[in-house]
Amino acid sequence: MSTIAERAAAAAGRTDTAADQTPAPTYTPAPLQDPGIPEPGPDGPEQVPVWIAWSRVMGEVRAIGKGDTFGTGSNSYQFRGVDSALNAFGPACRLHGVLVLPVRVETAYRDVKTSGGKPSRECTVTVTYRIIGPTGDSIEVQSAGESMDSADKGTAKALSTSLRSLLFLGGLVPTNDADPDATNIERGEAPLRPALSYRDEVLEEMPSKARMAQMMYELRQQGRAGDLVPNENGNDESICEFILRKGAERGFAGGGQ
Repeated sequence: MSTIAERAAAAAGRTDTAADQTPAPTYTPAPLQDPGIPEPGPDGPEQVPVWIAWSRVMGEVRAIGKGDTFGTGSNSYQFRGVDSALNAFGPACRLHGVLVLPVRVETAYRDVKTSGGKPSRECTVTVTYRIIGPTGDSIEVQSAGESMDSADKGTAKALSTSLRSLLFLGGLVPTNDADPDATNIERGEAPLRPALSYRDEVLEEMPSKARMAQMMYELRQQGRAGDLVPNENGNDESICEFILRKGAERGFAGGGQ
């Protein structure tokens, strides 16, 4: 019996078969091991300032191995996933009475395509975390994350990346990765997104005020605020004026700004 994918391919005039399709890369998470960090005693953690408590957490977590694997064979690579970070830092934070809580999240999105031409969505986040010590005092730090996803998991992935980066960098955990100075990449010019695609996003996706403000910023930075596009009535209108007008129609104070 044919599969749903094969029937859909036949209806579209394609002859895809399972043999013709490249299997998706596999993700193999590392088995989580008990890090051997004890639970706090009956009297709870020692009541010390947050910076001392966090330094003690750092003392508990000296290294985290690369146990997660993505891909197979010669195309595979190993990395440290967010679960490995949480498995090490969670018990250490509990032992010393430390909480790590996100208190503010700033997001940005844009449409991209994979190397195979599949539509996808890129998400970048900047998260402000509050590290709270056993006496209630706290410090705030920021961490960024980025992801690309073709479904609805882009934001969750970017948040996980941000948290992993915070724990590794804020905890000064050695990564054994290549030093950034060991490679040199020449930057090329990325193709500019067509002004029409901004118009289509405004009309079809009902973006938030923050997203519309980001679109305006991108266009102005590129010197394309005055690019003409056909509006919903078929008349030419500058793309930024179009975004401002649609934002005002949707009740955003200041249009898309």
